[in-house]
Amino acid sequence: MEVISLKKVSKESKITLLKELGYDSDGIYVLKDGRQHIDEYVNEPVKLDNMIIVPGSALVLDDNPLSIATYFEKYGELL
Repeated sequence: MEVISLKKVSKESKITLLKELGYDSDGIYVLKDGRQHIDEYVNEPVKLDNMIIVPGSALVLDDNPLSIATYFEKYGELL
């Protein structure tokens, strides 16, 4: 599995990728079912500029270190 940084990917490409994963965007926030997608680990809306896609999944999180650490603490052994 290859990890690819999304920091230099164009906004349009990020939105296309999100749509392939069942999400969308208003250009600022990641949307799920027409509403802002909330990162379940930090309870904050995920912004397009701060999103990560967990490798091997379709899960979109905020790139906040607490969110990432909490996810891997919970599911790390399954990856």
